[in-house]
Amino acid sequence: MTDAHAARLEKDGFTIVRGALDATHVKTLLADIDRLEVELAISHGENIFEGFKTKRVYNLLARGESFVRAVDHDVLVPVLEGLLGRGLLVGTVSSIAIEPGETPQPMHADDQIIPLDRPHPALTSTVMIALTPFDATTGGTRIVAGSHTRPSFPEPFGQYPDAKNVELEPGDALIYNGSLWHGGGENRSTGRRVGLAIGYCAGWLRQQENQQLGIPKEIAKTFSPRLRKLVGYGLYKTLYGHIDRCSPVDLLDDAGRRVVVGVPR
Repeated sequence: MTDAHAARLEKDGFTIVRGALDATHVKTLLADIDRLEVELAISHGENIFEGFKTKRVYNLLARGESFVRAVDHDVLVPVLEGLLGRGLLVGTVSSIAIEPGETPQPMHADDQIIPLDRPHPALTSTVMIALTPFDATTGGTRIVAGSHTRPSFPEPFGQYPDAKNVELEPGDALIYNGSLWHGGGENRSTGRRVGLAIGYCAGWLRQQENQQLGIPKEIAKTFSPRLRKLVGYGLYKTLYGHIDRCSPVDLLDDAGRRVVVGVPR
């Protein structure tokens, strides 16, 4: 299955994992997002990119076990490793709730802030997990298949007749290359379109959200060994991210110094 997803990511720039989360998990995530929007007094966005009728909650790994289970996922992480390589990092975890009347988001590529010529090897990837139905009416993500291989960025307000709204059922996960042209859709329905957006990056890149300061140490201590590495408590190729030649996980666990940089592997 992982090979099939890898082939589609290479060709089209995206793939879909159907039923990545079960109905109970989806229901819990929706309830947690609703609660957090109230507790944190989340307001609508204030620019055309974040949307004037869209609510976003960030730093979700610090805000509940349901988000941890969605990120530390036995099916999704191997697909992402196939695209970005071993040692990849979680860059951001946020919810995106597009409300009725929201207009289409400007077309963009998530990695266009990176100053490199295009096309280039995959550097970032996003997993969008649908928590409500995604389609052309609800504001399903618009994508231009194959655009990750183009040598230019999209015009934010250009016309894209080849763009299509992704159709997802709750629990489905859209995985796409950070170079893929895409944008949130127009919500012409009467309900909210809610998704969980998890951004990943190659292990040597700076993360979008500062996970080490954003996630309290006592919460990070409860993470699995894989998730600890995903948020940055590990080393990339036994070198990048060390502290006095030791892994930062030693400081997390108060385990004492274990020199690993320079040790033959």
